[in-house]
Order: sequence, then C-alpha cells, then structure tokens
Amino acid sequence: MTSRSAALRTADAADTLDRWLRQQRPDDAASAGPGAGPLADPGRHPGAEAGQAAGEPPATGAPAPAAPSGPGGRPPLSPAHTDWLHHRLTVSGPAAAVTAFRAAATGAGTLPWALDLDQMQEDLFHTLVAPRPPQRRRLSLAGARALAHQLREAAEQRHALAVARAESRACPFDLHALVPVPDALLRLGPDHPDALAWLWAHWGTTQALRHVTENRFVTLGRHKVRRRDPGVLHLSFWSADWTPWRALAKVAARWPTLRFDTRPTYGLL
Repeated sequence: MTSRSAALRTADAADTLDRWLRQQRPDDAASAGPGAGPLADPGRHPGAEAGQAAGEPPATGAPAPAAPSGPGGRPPLSPAHTDWLHHRLTVSGPAAAVTAFRAAATGAGTLPWALDLDQMQEDLFHTLVAPRPPQRRRLSLAGARALAHQLREAAEQRHALAVARAESRACPFDLHALVPVPDALLRLGPDHPDALAWLWAHWGTTQALRHVTENRFVTLGRHKVRRRDPGVLHLSFWSADWTPWRALAKVAARWPTLRFDTRPTYGLL
C-alpha cells in the first residue's frame, strides 16, 4: 500500500467517525425550527439583498447579518451529513494586485486544531457503550474499548497529516491564510461552540475548504492551452454547507482593486 493510499484510508476513516459522532449528538440546527439550519436555503445566504447573486458576499462595508442560532443562542452547528458545495471563484483586477493576492492566499489549506486525543478516546468509548436511542449497544465493553482505540488512532494519524501540511504552500486559496483563526480558538478544537461561532462569524462556513485548485488551462477545441492573463485567477473549491461569503467580504474589503466573483455550481461541474 502506498503512503498516499494509506493517508486516504486514514482520512476516510476519520470522516466516517466524524459523521457517526455527529449522528450521536442532538442537531441544534434542526431543533431550532424551519429555516434555522445551514441548509435552509442553498441558493442564498441569510440576509442576502433582493437580486443579489447566489453565494455572493454582501457589498463591502455592509453590516453582516446576524448568524442564525440554535437553543441558548449557540451558533448553527454542521448537520450530521455535511453538504459539500462546489464553487468557482474568479479573482480579477490589476496584474500586480492579482499576483500579490495569489501570494497572500496560498497556504496549507488546513486548520491546525489542537486535539485532546485521550479525552476523545474516552468520549468514543462512552458513546459506543451508551449510544443514543433508538440505537442499541452492539459491542462488549472490551470491544467498545478496542474500537475506541482504533478510531483514536485514525484521528491521530489524520491530525498528524494535517500538522505535517501546516507549513506547506499547496493550497492556492487558504481561508486560514487570509482570515486566520486565533490560536486560542484552535486550542479549543473543531467542535467547540466558541470555535464554530468564530468560523461562522468570520468565514461564513465552519470547516476549511477542500479540494481547492487553480484552473490554469482552458479548453479550445480539442486542446487545452494555458491561460495567459496575469490579471485573472480562476479557482474552484468545495465548502461545507455554505458559500464562505463572510471571508470573501473581508478579503474584498482588504483588496479593493480586485473583483471577486464566486458562484456555487450545484452539481453542474
């Protein structure tokens, strides 16, 4: 097995674990009532003005709408099954500004969360031996302990991969590079309400972008040719449940000479 396939298997195992754990927790967004969850209206972000394009950030300087909240005023949590939305983003403007933005936006493409793996393993064990109704326990105590340890190892391997990538520059549009998450929040972990609230308020999505690519070629007839316009940057990415419009609004305000045109594709890739 190659190191790449092993890494992919580890990532798949961690993703499966994450989905299963989310199913064991109450869904705050669902319990908040119709329209409160992040999938309430996939074509528009909350507070979008009439006539505003789907996924387009508010105009620079416009006050950001309040985040919908669940019980107790908590921020909306990710649903049990994340809805990954594909987007295309075009950044255009003066060539020098596009070049500078390209350099600023490049990063690892991951969030270096601090994980309490011992606590994670203990929580997994208790969840396995006492799952939420109507699910029933199917493992012995020894089996639950062994599985919790295996899942902890999968999460630990994936976290190690993320830490190893933290110094890389492989991602051409890294939200953490453009709108950094404070260290104090990274130490809380990806499921902490304060971390989720910050991500919602500053990014508009609660996870790092995935599969971010720069589209350097255009198809002309039967051939692909390299794009030559230094004043245009073509990107595509997947974001969790929402267009990252809050981050885009902050970036647009910081780069006033550039135009940011982003559109969800909704399956029309």
